[in-house]
Amino acid sequence: MKIKFLILLLTLCNVLYAQINTVDDHSLEKMTYQEMEEKVYNSGIGDAGSKRITEYYLKKARSEDNNTRIAEAYVMQHFDKPLPVALQYLDSLQTITKNSKEDYYPARIYLLRGNLYFRSDNPQAALNNYILGLKYAKEKKNKRQIAMANVSIAYLNNYIGKHAETAKTLRYYAYNADYMNQEERQLLKLNLADAYIEINKMDSAYILIQEGLHSSEKNKNLYGRYQNLGLLGYYYVKQKKYNEAIHNLIPCENFFFKTKEYSKRAQNYTLLNLGRSYAGLHNKEKAIGYFSKIDSLVLKTGSVYPELKEVYTYLIHYYKENNDKEKQLYYVERFLDIDQVLDTQFRYISREVPRRYDALNLQQEKESIIAELQSRKNLFYIVLSCLLISHLLFINVYFKYKRTEKKYKKIAQDLIQSVNEDKAVQEDELQDESTSQDLPIENTGDKPAKIISEDVVQTILKELEIFESKEQFLNKGITLGSLAKKIKTNSRYLSEIINTYKGKNFATYLNDLRIDYAINRLVNDRKFRSYKLPFIAEELGYNNEQAFTLAFKKRTGTPLSIYLKEIENMKSI
Repeated sequence: MKIKFLILLLTLCNVLYAQINTVDDHSLEKMTYQEMEEKVYNSGIGDAGSKRITEYYLKKARSEDNNTRIAEAYVMQHFDKPLPVALQYLDSLQTITKNSKEDYYPARIYLLRGNLYFRSDNPQAALNNYILGLKYAKEKKNKRQIAMANVSIAYLNNYIGKHAETAKTLRYYAYNADYMNQEERQLLKLNLADAYIEINKMDSAYILIQEGLHSSEKNKNLYGRYQNLGLLGYYYVKQKKYNEAIHNLIPCENFFFKTKEYSKRAQNYTLLNLGRSYAGLHNKEKAIGYFSKIDSLVLKTGSVYPELKEVYTYLIHYYKENNDKEKQLYYVERFLDIDQVLDTQFRYISREVPRRYDALNLQQEKESIIAELQSRKNLFYIVLSCLLISHLLFINVYFKYKRTEKKYKKIAQDLIQSVNEDKAVQEDELQDESTSQDLPIENTGDKPAKIISEDVVQTILKELEIFESKEQFLNKGITLGSLAKKIKTNSRYLSEIINTYKGKNFATYLNDLRIDYAINRLVNDRKFRSYKLPFIAEELGYNNEQAFTLAFKKRTGTPLSIYLKEIENMKSI
């Protein structure tokens, strides 16, 4: 009898369920697609009514083979699904809209994907999709989608510490995008206030927060009110008005943790700023309580954000001071896990890298703590050895540097001395040079230029003497071809004679003339020496300072900076 009764009860339930569905379908049949969309988006994604509507919407669209409506059904269906399922809906959306003529495809797909990844704490994947969405939105000239992509990327920039860039973007769209509704603009202003706080535009941030509180009260937007209240708490934290911060943040804690209206971000940052406030008041027990809750929340939700470094640093310091090695080690390991996630997934530069607990130091400290728990004596010798090695390495590097510097100084001093000696006999050299100008110039190279007549050789060598004596090598842009043309010969003859009689190629010949000129003039001409290096380089015919300094080091064996310093030292004696 009991079995029969159960069968009868199940049958009645099935009949009633079928009747309810029939009634629902009958009422939905009277609604247009637009009415169903408005009902879903206005009533809240994920509730039972919305699910029923989206299911009927998709069923009806498929029966009519209406791809546009099927696509919209996939959009509505993906919102309340887990990430893998939601991504499958968006993949189906991409397939069905492949040949769509609508100006919001395919950008819409990438923007929705970006939002999914952002909510799932994968900023790198979110950014990639936002960039693709922006690209396609620009191709279709869809202003609203361009704005949404730029705003989404701005939120990511704010998340990784680029607050000034974020503020610039949000400020533009908050006051210039007439295609956004009031709720969207208010959200932009909320995030703009957050960016203002980060770049210390506190007065501007306070005005926007008060505007947000007034607007949320006027529109009876309870969630918006507590969002702005939480931001006001952060504003007071940055002002170091910790009691005022706590006064505003405690109601936010009650709201975000005890009602259905919550988000991971709201919960995390409420706890973070309460912890900061109590830390600022030196109430370490309260601060530790809130920071420990954050760790529990991170373990539960997997939500990771840059300020966690600050949280774990505080926890590590606290338990280190209390000599609780077990908890200290636990939070060191948690810090390292978080740091790895941030570095590998987000690729961001942390806003506040702890002085003592960056990744490398924490890894070393972890090893030290484990060693201490096993044997304090071993830890002592490990630390001592590390210090000894580091000191030895430092001493080695220091003396190596000093030896190199001494070598450079000696080369520079020898150069300066040779310049001074040359100056003392300059007049005699000029007289000798005038008497030798009519004499034939002998081949000083290893191989005589047999294929060129002696008359041509002597003519070219005299022209090179004129080129050197008149300091024409200082002219900018000199090439082998241009010099050959100037002295009325061809490049092959000129190149062979320079190689044979000067013992070097043309480029080396030109550089050596310039550097030898610089060596002398820098010693003898104080005014020239006082010029900035780019001007000196240009004066010597070089295109830039780097080319000059490299050529100087190659020719002399000492850096230009040391040469100049030694000139000043010797002149001051």
